[in-house]
Amino acid sequence: MSEEINKPEVQEELSLADKTLSELSDVFKNLMDSADRMSRSKEAEAIKSAFYKLLGKLRSEAGEVEDAFSDVEENFKSIYSDYKRERAEYNKEQDALKEENLEKKKAIIEELKQLVDGQDDVSTSFPVFRELQDRWRSTGPVPASAFRDINSTYQFNVERFYDKVKINRELRDLDFQKNLEAKEKFCEAAEKLAENESIVNAFNELQKLHEQWKEFGPVAKEFRESIWARFQAATSVINKRYQAHFEELKGKQKENLAAKEVLCEKVEAIAAKEIASSDEWNACAKEIEAIQADWRKIGFATKKDNQKIYDRFRAACDAFYGRKREYYSQFRTEMDANVEKKMDLIHQAEALKDSTDWKKTTEKFIELQKQWKEIGAVPRKKSEQLWKQFRAACDAFFAERDKNAAPENNYYANLKAKKKVVEDIKAYVSAGPEADAEAAKKFAADFQAIGFVPFKEKDSINTAYREAMQEKFPDFGKPKARERSAKDVLIQQYKNLQSEIETFENNIGFFSASKNSEGLIKQMESKIEKAKEELRKLEEKIRKEEEGE
Repeated sequence: MSEEINKPEVQEELSLADKTLSELSDVFKNLMDSADRMSRSKEAEAIKSAFYKLLGKLRSEAGEVEDAFSDVEENFKSIYSDYKRERAEYNKEQDALKEENLEKKKAIIEELKQLVDGQDDVSTSFPVFRELQDRWRSTGPVPASAFRDINSTYQFNVERFYDKVKINRELRDLDFQKNLEAKEKFCEAAEKLAENESIVNAFNELQKLHEQWKEFGPVAKEFRESIWARFQAATSVINKRYQAHFEELKGKQKENLAAKEVLCEKVEAIAAKEIASSDEWNACAKEIEAIQADWRKIGFATKKDNQKIYDRFRAACDAFYGRKREYYSQFRTEMDANVEKKMDLIHQAEALKDSTDWKKTTEKFIELQKQWKEIGAVPRKKSEQLWKQFRAACDAFFAERDKNAAPENNYYANLKAKKKVVEDIKAYVSAGPEADAEAAKKFAADFQAIGFVPFKEKDSINTAYREAMQEKFPDFGKPKARERSAKDVLIQQYKNLQSEIETFENNIGFFSASKNSEGLIKQMESKIEKAKEELRKLEEKIRKEEEGE
């Protein structure tokens, strides 16, 4: 006789969220070194799951051709493989032992049947009965599939012994008393469990008490109902606490689901965002990392939603990092092309550095320097090296040119003259807008009329000139803004919207490569449809503006 207990699903959440791959490997090693490792299979699988989730995330974010995580993965695989081998052997041994225990208990039942059906001498049958009971209790667990039947059969034959065998009242009462004392201890243990702070541990211990209860025979009739009622009452207290605990847990899991949905929406918005520069990509990547850190702080969602919400979050992250890899792939291609362009300028500069045609070659070097500035970015590791090569060729030519300067083209005299213009600009006192404008033009003409200066001084004197002019004549040289027509504004809006549509269509291509990205794709398709409708409206407005011109 036992109370039926419905045990809710328990999700044990290990403290693994913030650990690195190496730390997870160490946690598994510690588990392998523990004496109770074979009874901690759920913990082992949780560590494995955390390891491969983190590994997948890191690989997705790295986007490298070479796998930087292969060594740590191989190390973990080796440890886990040893565990699985040992676990398989252990399970095999346990299964064999349970089958052996089942056969032993079947044999005990057969002996019990023979005892019930063939007893004559009470003085001999009752000690045998007790010996069978002791053997039954000392026999270990049986296969789960056979547990209910074998115990029911045993209890049935125990009842037959008590009900059908005419035993000595003194011996019977002694056995009843023994069973009562054992069951009273079970009641005391169950009642004490209600004080346990960990309701999950209390519940698990209660299950063991119920199994042990079944191992003992009946008590005297006058105590049967009361002893069971006492045990049942203690069971009920723990069950209510247990159910309340999991109701609270379910509420927390719903809150976790809502919090994770908000984070999914944030990542999806970033993944769908139009990003045009490396700085923007890095800023968005930091946002994603911060969101991922927040995600790891949130506990499990409800069991039916936990995997779905994780898949949604992972799909959004994968979409973002997929687009980021594609951007940098194209960016690297452009930088490689820029390296080739700069190498070409270096070769030209090195070919010219020994020229003695000072005027013509100076003009060529100035043009090469202008082209150098117009070339886009190159990989950071090569940038300084390329610049040093180019600068060395330039320095070699201009140093030689300065040494051989003709009297009529004295570069140091030119430098002195330009410094004088800069000093005059700094000393200028404003005399009104018109006078200032005329003065600015004269200063600029005077500075430009002066010839070349030593190459090494060129940048510093030009910078000093620009700063002085900016300080005294801030509006000088600035183009006057042309007022844009309504038609120009509409055309610019049209071009911007076309660019957005191209970005959305590219995003759909990235999202389709990720699992569980249907929601993101639908969101993009909706945006494209709205943008195309807006394009049609803009076309109509542009036509009306043209008709009115």
